[in-house]
Amino acid sequence: MTSKTPDLDAPEFSGTNSYIAGGDLRAAVNVAIALERPLLVRGEPGTGKTLLAEAVAEALGMELLIWPVKSTTKAQDGLYTYDTVQRLYDGQFGEGSPDDISRYIDLGRLGQAFSRDERTVLVIDEVDKADLEFPNDLLWELDRMSFQIPETGETVTATHRPIVIITSNAEKELPDAFLRRCVFHYIAFPEPEQMAEIVSVHHPDVERRLVNAALEAFYVLRGIEGLRKPPSTSELIDWVQALVVGGVSANQVHEEFPFLGVVLKTPADLEIARRHLAVRARQAAHGSARRRAGL
Repeated sequence: MTSKTPDLDAPEFSGTNSYIAGGDLRAAVNVAIALERPLLVRGEPGTGKTLLAEAVAEALGMELLIWPVKSTTKAQDGLYTYDTVQRLYDGQFGEGSPDDISRYIDLGRLGQAFSRDERTVLVIDEVDKADLEFPNDLLWELDRMSFQIPETGETVTATHRPIVIITSNAEKELPDAFLRRCVFHYIAFPEPEQMAEIVSVHHPDVERRLVNAALEAFYVLRGIEGLRKPPSTSELIDWVQALVVGGVSANQVHEEFPFLGVVLKTPADLEIARRHLAVRARQAAHGSARRRAGL
């Protein structure tokens, strides 16, 4: 791969009103934009990896294209698909002529990003869901920003290099050659202080005491060992809304942990949490009794 001269006039990302981005994350985004390299973002589910791409597109006024990766996804799917079945059908039963092959070519998300007249933001979402060859198969096109369609003889070349954000849940290791071509950033789960900022963006009018109680209870739940799916940011935001709608007080949150089904999403996790909270309540009651007795 040839080295690229940094784009000193590249637009800068500083977050949005609805997406709180830390300094390290903002720096990673802007370095990737300036170097015209894909930004590989890792982090556990719920840390805002896909929302980051939406925020970048919003902040920079660009169209967002999302390419969700599945276990069966191939790199070719992102370039284009050739509908041979429809062409065969038209040749046998259709009214029009199937001779124009371009009618049966549909650009994938990567092909669409290349062909846009304006610069776009392209997110390749959950790249590690595909097989191990998928990232390597993307390298040539991501480096050259062009590809050929042999069926029509056409070459699709990007007029404007898209801003490429690639997300990963770290479910499997990615090839070294692929990693070398990316700017990497790991989004750590927000600490309580940053989480309070995030919640205030979504619930600016909620009583601060209730929000603080919800935050404290939320991190208690996240700290329970053995949960298959620890609660994420989106569950906390929904939980605060549920507490408001349910008329729950801050004291009730501390004592009862209501509406656990909003925060925990599997029967096994709910059972683990209820057992843990029952033990916690007994220990708290025992401690209160000792304090009252002056022990």
